[in-house]
Amino acid sequence: MTDVKDMSAEQAKAEHQKLSHMIRSHDEAYYSHDAPVVSDAEYDRLRKRLLELETVFPGLVTPESPTQSVGIAPAKGFGKVRHKVPMLSLDNAFSNDELREFEGRIRRFLGLGPTEEVAFFAEPKIDGLSASLHYENGQFTQGATRGDGQVGEDITGNLKGVVDLPLEMKMQGTPVPELFEIRGEVYMSKPDFLALNAAQVANGGKIFANPRNAAAGSLRLLDTAITASRNLRFFAYAWGEVTEVPGATQSEVLAQFEKWGFSVNPLSRVCANMEEAIDAYRKIEELRASLDYDIDGVVFKVNRLDWQDRLGFVSRSPRWAIAHKFPAERASTVIEGIEIQVGRTGALTPVARLHPVTVGGVVVSNATLHNEEEIARKDIRIGDTVLIQRAGDVIPQVVEVNFEKRPEDSQPFKFPTKCPVCGSHAVKEINETTGKEDVVRRCTGGLICRAQAVERLKHFVSRNALDIDGLGAKLIEAFYEDGLVRSPADIFTIEKRDTSPGNLTRIKNREGFGEKAASNLFKAINDRRNIPLDRFIYALGIRHIGQGNARLLARNYLTFENLRSSLSQSGEAAGTAYAELLNIDGIGAAVANAIVEFFNEEKNQQMLDDLLAEITITDFEAPTRDSSIAGKTVVFTGSLELMTRQEMKARAEGLGAKVSGSISAKTDYLVAGAGAGSKLKKATEFGVTILSEQEWLDLIGR
Repeated sequence: MTDVKDMSAEQAKAEHQKLSHMIRSHDEAYYSHDAPVVSDAEYDRLRKRLLELETVFPGLVTPESPTQSVGIAPAKGFGKVRHKVPMLSLDNAFSNDELREFEGRIRRFLGLGPTEEVAFFAEPKIDGLSASLHYENGQFTQGATRGDGQVGEDITGNLKGVVDLPLEMKMQGTPVPELFEIRGEVYMSKPDFLALNAAQVANGGKIFANPRNAAAGSLRLLDTAITASRNLRFFAYAWGEVTEVPGATQSEVLAQFEKWGFSVNPLSRVCANMEEAIDAYRKIEELRASLDYDIDGVVFKVNRLDWQDRLGFVSRSPRWAIAHKFPAERASTVIEGIEIQVGRTGALTPVARLHPVTVGGVVVSNATLHNEEEIARKDIRIGDTVLIQRAGDVIPQVVEVNFEKRPEDSQPFKFPTKCPVCGSHAVKEINETTGKEDVVRRCTGGLICRAQAVERLKHFVSRNALDIDGLGAKLIEAFYEDGLVRSPADIFTIEKRDTSPGNLTRIKNREGFGEKAASNLFKAINDRRNIPLDRFIYALGIRHIGQGNARLLARNYLTFENLRSSLSQSGEAAGTAYAELLNIDGIGAAVANAIVEFFNEEKNQQMLDDLLAEITITDFEAPTRDSSIAGKTVVFTGSLELMTRQEMKARAEGLGAKVSGSISAKTDYLVAGAGAGSKLKKATEFGVTILSEQEWLDLIGR
């Protein structure tokens, strides 16, 4: 695999897009269906590679990557609950050195000296399902899953059946808070898991692969009585929306949780520094096999809450916490075939079909091989005996080939140079600047390629895009084959076109489809004729534009008319629009080029015209914040002394401001530190308000 530092921007862009697509698919399988398709180790490897790409090429940051999104949208069978405080995921460390680097980032962000100790709270990472519990005046009133981090599923009734979840907080001589949201993990013990599977076998029911899947499946049952019979349990470890935090440290708050009647993991402990934290990891790992519940790593959190508050969050995770996963489990099996899948951007992705093998109690039969270069680097062939690894719930990663067991008639795998779907040439693009070849081979067929067209339509109706209930991948494929849906606009005209008996018969006679199903589908489609701007931008499937960048664009342009007209300019106006796009903090050249290219493609303009004739895009409304700088654009320059630049930016964004990298007529504030240069001069020319560091901190109330 090419070292990220040796890659061209185009190579990095291509690999980033492929990784983002893979991770979104894995998130869907894991969070929505409780049926993961890759191993934790492989998933973590993909995310680590994505983070490496984004570190070297910051303009590639996209929301479908682990840096921008959490989980997936909530399922359809439950009501939705919006989290007032987002339920974020955690970044991962893969070695002790990465834990030390995590500590280093904290020190740099906070501007701490080398002698100032940073204490960490270490706790086992429970392999279960995250849940939030709302208590009002000590009474349990509502419970929800994490969902996509912003909106979860209302599972209040099911949570009431969790064995050790108190429906009323214990007073313990002190008044309970008016409002307190407890967060933690619902899990199933190993003995209860074995007993459940034995009962399932006896009754001819579904066999669960592991306790995590059993717990998640049980919480999503519509029959709360069955959920209550499965002895689910709960460990509390965090909090969300509260009227008051009962302590100054993580450990003090969790001690209060216990007094209120919640179970807190007994292996959790305070570590005076990172070396003690690393030692805690080793000790918990030694105890892992003896525990009666599954854990897959250790979580480390900065213990001081005032430091947690200053550190804040990135798009999908807190800066003050990290998870260190346990090593993956391994097994040997045979590659029975290699198939090539074609994605919506034309990327050809090889998938290994494995002889089914049980690893850590889970039967696995597939593994992604990433790209042509990965196959060549490891010399992977059909018929090879390979070592695979997995950790947690999912499919394996091919670690290495056992060359001693290679069949004598083995032949190197020949990666196709033509698309297996449409027969068009599949090429590796050349970066015009560097002359280097891309690592991903892509079909050149564009919209004539059935695979690309179908995958784009699937993306358009997916959960995080238009989220059309009942219009799933299989139905999109069927409608495409029948010629009923070939473009996004066709989805919204299908009912009108089905007025003819012939067309209606084609839908009603489809297996599992009838008049009622057709009626329900048409209603679900019509319910999505009004779509929020950020969802619509994401649904368009522009390369490098995931949920996070879609929200970023929506937040800056506010209306689709503004976005489209700005980016469809020509001549000098186009140059100005491009510069304004690059001024958005978080938008780099690769992303900007992809956006401009999309909006200046004639076929895309026609597609948008057809689509806008059928739907209404609602303007973006930024979250209301009680802040004097909400919606303002700010630029930081010079050497900042009262707070690190990183913390300054994080604080501004947390209060609803837009942070830009350059001065323009739209800039509201320039915060100038020592040695401010050209930006200070330009701000003066534009009449921008110029503030010192202290004036800025006074303005934001720090």
